[in-house]
Amino acid sequence: MFSALKQSAKATRSFTRFQSTFTIPEKQMGVIFETHGGPLQYKEIPVPKPKANEILINVKYSGVCHTDLHAWKGDWPLAAKLPLVGGHEGAGVVVAKGASVTNFEIGDYAGIKWLNGSCMSCEFCEQGDESNCEKADLSGYTHDGSFQQYATADAIQAAKIPKGTDLADVSPILCAGVTVYKALKTADLRAGQWVAISGAAGGLGSLAVQYAKAMGLRVLGIDGGDAKKDLFHELGGDVFVDFTKSKDLVADIKAATNGLGPHGVINVSVSEKAISQSCDYVRSTGKVVLVGLPSGAVCKSDVFQHVVKSIQIKGSYVGNRADTREALEFFSEGKVKSPIKIVGLSELAHVYELMEQGKILGRYVVDTSK
Repeated sequence: MFSALKQSAKATRSFTRFQSTFTIPEKQMGVIFETHGGPLQYKEIPVPKPKANEILINVKYSGVCHTDLHAWKGDWPLAAKLPLVGGHEGAGVVVAKGASVTNFEIGDYAGIKWLNGSCMSCEFCEQGDESNCEKADLSGYTHDGSFQQYATADAIQAAKIPKGTDLADVSPILCAGVTVYKALKTADLRAGQWVAISGAAGGLGSLAVQYAKAMGLRVLGIDGGDAKKDLFHELGGDVFVDFTKSKDLVADIKAATNGLGPHGVINVSVSEKAISQSCDYVRSTGKVVLVGLPSGAVCKSDVFQHVVKSIQIKGSYVGNRADTREALEFFSEGKVKSPIKIVGLSELAHVYELMEQGKILGRYVVDTSK
C-alpha cells in the first residue's frame, strides 16, 4: 500500500512539473555548435523539458539575426553558453507548460525573443527596462534558442501571438521588429520629422522603414545598390542615398532634408564609419540612436560639434514586454511586414555565410521541419 502511494505521488509530481496534451518526442532536429566558430551541426538533439516557469514551444519558423552570427563567432564581450543552439526569433505553438505558468494555455501561439528572462525584482526590471537586468537570460546566447524544433521560454517574457497569425511572417518581428520599434521610440520624434535609417534595406532596416512610416515620419534610407534602393521604395521610404555612389554622403543627406539633416538617425548597420558619420549629418538638437553592434566599434563625435549642435547619442537595446505587444500590434494591423526568404533549418550555415558577406536583402527565416 505504502509503495503504491509513493508511486502515485511520484506520478503527480511528474505531471505538475509540466503539462501537455501533445505527444512530445524525446529527440528533435536542431543546429548546434560546440565551440565559437566551430561547425554548425544540423543533427538530432534532445528535446528540452520546461521548468515550472517555462513553456515548451514547437518552433515552426525562426528568423535569422546578425546577433546569431556574433553568438557563433563569440566576438562580443559577453559570455555565451557552450554548446549552444542559437536563434531568438522563434514562432510556434505551446505544447507543454510548467506548473506555475498561468498566462499561456496548451495550443496557444507564442514567440521566443532575445530576452528570455530577467529577475523581475531589480531597479531596471521595476522600471520596465528588463533587458538591462544584470541577471537577464538571453535566447540563443545564454539559453538554447529557436534553431531547433522544440525550445523552452520563460512564460513571462515569451511573446503572445494571436491565433491565425502567419508564423513565418511574424518571426522577424520578435527581435528585428521589436528592436527597431524601440529604437524609434528612443529617438522621440514627432510625425512629419525626418529620420535617417543607416542600413535601410537589411533585416532590421527594412522593418525600421515601415515602422517609421506607420509612425508618421519622413524616412531617408542609406544603403548600397539598386536592389536595396528598389526594396526601400517598395517599403514606402521617401529618399534613398546610395553610399556606394555618393561622393559626399554627409552633404547629400543634408541636402535631401532641407539642408539641415534628419531630426533623428537609427543606426542598424554594422559599419563603424557609418555610425560616426551619423553624428556629422544629424540635425542640430537631433538624436543619434545606436542599434547595430559591430564588434569592437566605437562611435566618434567631435566634442565641439557635439556641444554646439546639442545632439544626443542614445543606445537602444531591444524592447520590453509593452514594446513587444505594441510592435506585434503594428504587424497584426498590416502596417509592417518583413520581406522574408524561407529556407530549411539545415541550410542555416549558408545563411551565416551570406550575412558575413553582407548579401542579405530583407530577412532569412528558417523552417524547422526541413
